[in-house]
Amino acid sequence: MARTVPAKGVSVRALVLDAAARLERAGVTFGHGTTNAVDEAAWLVLHALGLPVQELGPYLDLAVDGARAKEASALVARRIRTRKPAAYLLNEAWLGPHRFFVDERVIVPRSFIAELLRPRLVPWVRDPAGVRRVLDLCTGSGCLAILAALAFPKAQVDAADLSPDALAVARRNVADYRLGRRVHLLQSDLFGALAGRTYDVIVSNPPYVTAASMRKLPEEYLREPPMALASGRDGLAHTRAILAQARAHLNPGGLLVVEIGHNRKALERAFPKLAFRWPAVAAGEGFVFVLRREDL
Repeated sequence: MARTVPAKGVSVRALVLDAAARLERAGVTFGHGTTNAVDEAAWLVLHALGLPVQELGPYLDLAVDGARAKEASALVARRIRTRKPAAYLLNEAWLGPHRFFVDERVIVPRSFIAELLRPRLVPWVRDPAGVRRVLDLCTGSGCLAILAALAFPKAQVDAADLSPDALAVARRNVADYRLGRRVHLLQSDLFGALAGRTYDVIVSNPPYVTAASMRKLPEEYLREPPMALASGRDGLAHTRAILAQARAHLNPGGLLVVEIGHNRKALERAFPKLAFRWPAVAAGEGFVFVLRREDL
């Protein structure tokens, strides 16, 4: 167990710094919940020690007994050896303060749309209290559907995905958040099984990796389901289909919110007449677009 560091104790700080150095030397790739070696090391070490993974500071000067230190070291070694994202090794992913169960059946959650849901999509949604129907298209682990249900407490949320494996993971997360009466899981190839359903808000983090990028993906990304990443030659196959069908599934004044990665230029070339708006997220502008039903 952790305790105050004695003169010759092994501190959490030392474990994290050692782990970060090992990760850097091994050349692992980040991007599945962390962006650098120190953050990844802290996540692995704190989890191995049973400490809160979002509170490194208070524990830096705590000491760890030899057995627990070995467990943390072994977890870091497993991360390096397998090249699995930490989220898969730990069966958890975080979007802000919200934890979700994940495994290799789903892509690791990392959507910028989560940032936009915290303020309930304001100013793009003018009356959040009035949102009654939401769709999360390509729901994966169900994380955005759950965040949408939390953001719009009066809304019923449909969470659609083609993969039955992904829906099994989403079902677990919906149950963990006790939202089974409001979040409804559906197997659907985009809008294929949603005929006649309309929504005030549609959010989607669909596959958007180009064919060229798929051929160059680091090993960590190859651990994810390819169907959750690849979207044709230019990365826009799924987005094109969404844009072609979304209007029929939006209520008057309804909002479409779609993440597209680094494909902004290609999208604007493909749809020069659409009035895309690009909300600012942590990485900047150009990663998520919003359109109203009337824009479509």
